[in-house]
Amino acid sequence: MTATPKFAHVVLQTSRFEAMRDWYCTVLDAHVVYEGHGLCFITFDEEHHRVALLGAPTALEPRNPGAAGMHHTAYTFDTLGDLLDRYESLKSKGIEPKVPIQHGVTTSLYYQDPDGNFVELQIDNFSTPDEATAYMNGPEYGGNPVGVSFDPVLIPQALSAGTPVDRITTHAWALETTPDLPNPMIALTS
Repeated sequence: MTATPKFAHVVLQTSRFEAMRDWYCTVLDAHVVYEGHGLCFITFDEEHHRVALLGAPTALEPRNPGAAGMHHTAYTFDTLGDLLDRYESLKSKGIEPKVPIQHGVTTSLYYQDPDGNFVELQIDNFSTPDEATAYMNGPEYGGNPVGVSFDPVLIPQALSAGTPVDRITTHAWALETTPDLPNPMIALTS
């Protein structure tokens, strides 16, 4: 095989059609490409759709964290500033992350949509995939691949105080500034 597929889109079945459409358009700064016949196609880039909603004709069971299934979708921003801008924009609209996690390899904010699906907004903490892979094969990641919680409110303060981005995007900074936050795995699995 020589062809490598590219990720195209995710489809979510919902009985909260309008709430889900509005939430994804807000969180991803996206727009509806097509809506009708119980379908909605949403995009935020050059692809014709990245998120699709399939409206269920009857009420669906709520998401059960104890059931098998997809856990989350993730969307990457170019810079910490871009991620913080989106965080502030969403916060001003009453949308706050359920759990921020400093994974080491990424700095991530996990949100939950109206159906309880997780959506990760993140930045890569390394300049190249090779650097990220090397980190993932190293002792810090091997000892704690989930990472540690942090308080995103502290990041603008740290940046204003001159703390370098490559320091803020570490386990050490998260633990130093917010040592008493709960284990993020609990929030991710409940």
